[in-house]
Amino acid sequence: MSGLLCGFPPFYAPDSRVLILGSFPSVKSREEGFYYGNPRNAFWRILASFFGCDMPKSVEEKKSFLTNNRVALWDIVTKCNIKGSSDSTITDCEVANLREIFTNSDINAIIINGEKAYSIFVKNYKDIAVPVYRAPSTSPANTRRCDDEWFTALRKAFGAT
Repeated sequence: MSGLLCGFPPFYAPDSRVLILGSFPSVKSREEGFYYGNPRNAFWRILASFFGCDMPKSVEEKKSFLTNNRVALWDIVTKCNIKGSSDSTITDCEVANLREIFTNSDINAIIINGEKAYSIFVKNYKDIAVPVYRAPSTSPANTRRCDDEWFTALRKAFGAT
């Protein structure tokens, strides 16, 4: 397991309500130094649309956006071997210890971004005490993504009707 790539630390505030868990940062995200750094990834566009905000561009704008909307971000995989950005190539992974976020914030729902993240989450967190919503990957590699599924998950997670 030598030479593992490291993901990002969790991003959250004490009043974060919803944790969005991805799989592992893409090459573009690792270059930018923050989550969902590929401009072709639909993540920021979907969240901005849901919250009725302008899409954040810089890392600082993204952090402010997340804090203002009480969203926490992390990846279920904190270290791994991966080829490029492809989730299907993730091996030797270390799984996030979600206790850190639950101990230090007000998370009351989780949205999981993509199949790989979901399968790793379910394998490691069968008895989580908050509602968990599955959403299709926002990656540009996912050509079957449906934004409506994301909006439904966000409405449920934030308690909107």
